[in-house]
Amino acid sequence: MSGNSGTAAQAGIGLGSAIAVAISWSLHKSILWAILHGIFGWFYVIYYALTRPGGISG
Repeated sequence: MSGNSGTAAQAGIGLGSAIAVAISWSLHKSILWAILHGIFGWFYVIYYALTRPGGISG
């Protein structure tokens, strides 16, 4: 069982990166933007939440 733990983390993509890529693709429909935003991960997710109407800041 312990041999299988952490395989998602070892795959090289985290939850923040996956969310960032999904948001970026839905907005821009561009692979290059999706890759760039995937690199920034949670930073882009938080930026998106703060700057969109109805996001965290209301």
